[in-house]
Amino acid sequence: MSGVDHLHELLGLPAVDFQHATGEAPAQAADAAAWRISVDPYDDESGMTWEEAFQAFLGAVDPGGVRALIIGQWGEATDETSSYPIGLVIAAADRLTSLEAIFVGDMTREENEISWIEQCEVTALLTAFPALLELGVRGGTCLTFSPSKHDRLRSLTIETGGLPVEVIRGILDSELPALERLDLWLGVSEYGGDADVADLAPLLSGSRFPRLHHLGLRNSELQNEIARAVASAPVVAQLRTLDLSNGTLGDEGAAALLEGQPLTHLERLDLHHHFLTEPMERRIKAALEPHGVQVDLSEREEPWGGRGVEGRYTTVAE
Repeated sequence: MSGVDHLHELLGLPAVDFQHATGEAPAQAADAAAWRISVDPYDDESGMTWEEAFQAFLGAVDPGGVRALIIGQWGEATDETSSYPIGLVIAAADRLTSLEAIFVGDMTREENEISWIEQCEVTALLTAFPALLELGVRGGTCLTFSPSKHDRLRSLTIETGGLPVEVIRGILDSELPALERLDLWLGVSEYGGDADVADLAPLLSGSRFPRLHHLGLRNSELQNEIARAVASAPVVAQLRTLDLSNGTLGDEGAAALLEGQPLTHLERLDLHHHFLTEPMERRIKAALEPHGVQVDLSEREEPWGGRGVEGRYTTVAE
């Protein structure tokens, strides 16, 4: 799971680990941090379960002031699905009355490979928290996202090494009129990423989420095909930022972007971790940077073993 780190912030608030083992009251006010609650089943001196740590958290802060919550390692996450911590958070919904952001599965490779994180039906959080503005999930195994309706959700992030097509369909069949940011890590087929570009058609049409201004279609082994589709996608006209990073993008996909509709209205184009040649990098910069577009072309990669296109790889898979 190289390329995946703990969150540094959520909802614009700094991520702070709740120190459940010390029993001390946090120095920060409840609304001044994005609180990460995590337990390590192998190296946790307190011996607490995630439920015990969460209950300690609710007793140490004012639950009514908590705005952002990060669910980290909840124990044996390869054996226990995220329905365990999610259920506990939902049970406390009447106390977490100010909650506006939740991230589920904030684990690094050292804690759990992304493909080993056992998720669940996460839309129960949308039902329990009608004021939620941001929802993030890491891990695609067992992940489901039923078509849902939520009037306030502004940001949805799904980070996986392989995103099941049924999750994409559930998102695109949802009514999310306030959605402004959508970030999908599509991954590879070997780890469950079974969607193709045609499955993204409702999203690319621009008809699903009228307020969308940031779109990330990232970490994909189909990055060139996605770039070709994006080049003529109506949704691009409403975007301010476009993120096609962390995948297998090569000169062929980049050329399609340049030859398609104008991208000069964008504030930012993120293509980092790519397989472009230096001449293509120069072409992109020359086409966009004079118009004020910030272009991220960092992390030029080389195919494994000199195998050309077949040796390209995404940042995150297992």
